Amino acid sequence: MRFTLDSSHQDFASSIDALLSKADMPSVIRSWNTGDTGPGLKVWQRLAETGVNGLLIADEHDGLGADAVDLVVAVEQLGRHAVPGPVAETVAVAPALLAQVAPDRLAALASGSLATVAAAPHVPFAVDADSADLVLLVDGATVSLGRTGAAQNSVDQSRRLFPLTAGDTLGDVDFAPAFDLGALATAAQLQGLGQTLLDVTTDYAKQRKQFGKVIGQFQAIKHHLAEVAVGLEMSRPLLHGAALSVRDGSVDSSRDVSAAKVACGDAAYRAARVALQVHGAIGYTQEHDLSLWLTKVRALVTAWGTPAFHRGRVVDSLVEAS
Repeated sequence: MRFTLDSSHQDFASSIDALLSKADMPSVIRSWNTGDTGPGLKVWQRLAETGVNGLLIADEHDGLGADAVDLVVAVEQLGRHAVPGPVAETVAVAPALLAQVAPDRLAALASGSLATVAAAPHVPFAVDADSADLVLLVDGATVSLGRTGAAQNSVDQSRRLFPLTAGDTLGDVDFAPAFDLGALATAAQLQGLGQTLLDVTTDYAKQRKQFGKVIGQFQAIKHHLAEVAVGLEMSRPLLHGAALSVRDGSVDSSRDVSAAKVACGDAAYRAARVALQVHGAIGYTQEHDLSLWLTKVRALVTAWGTPAFHRGRVVDSLVEAS
């Protein structure tokens, strides 16, 4: 089966890419890392103006009323540019939760507010709760406003992690669809991160010289980059297929989301390792922009469900089907 985006999806992706390309994202990310979220929040406001925040919010609440396919198209671009902040939580998870318990809060989300979510055991901490306008805690089926504890460190400095305790209760929800949307959005971020790492590393290999030749001419480098390219091309259909599965309400949607999360995570992690190897010692330094993408990949591989959890869901689904 072949999944091809139509012209409207391609145009939407291009508009987001153009918007983010105008921002100095490495500087935005580094500011966010130090607690200066101003430049990042300006980026988020511009994204909201394009409709990104309101993708999964109904028209009646000032959203676009779009679907999971539009979600992955948009979030892959956010991943390509390593946009800081609670991406999956704001764009995917919070809209699904609020639609069930507090629809009156959706318009604010669509207009540019940030939201973050914690839901043990798979999402034990709320990302960037100190920068979010809305902090939600899911405990079983109950959604509450969250009270933040002391920040925890992440390998990705742009992801500040906060434990939550329950505040005012908003109501009960079916959390499974929201969790799948969080995992799907994270997979899309990883896909975008992996693509940027491949592009940046390929460009570097065309310029860096050793022994009088650009290193991209060496077979070992070519093979490594080819493996990364193949991995990303193989994960993309799983990502788009999972989006279609979620959009159409397939009984296999959770399995498909888990398959996409594993595939995109593996492809992005391979891209990160090869990028680090090809760049050599310079890739290890925090001063190089590469580090901003590398650390985000490492953090997101285990976000919204570890690879082991998602592989287990795929296996369990296949066993049940047999």
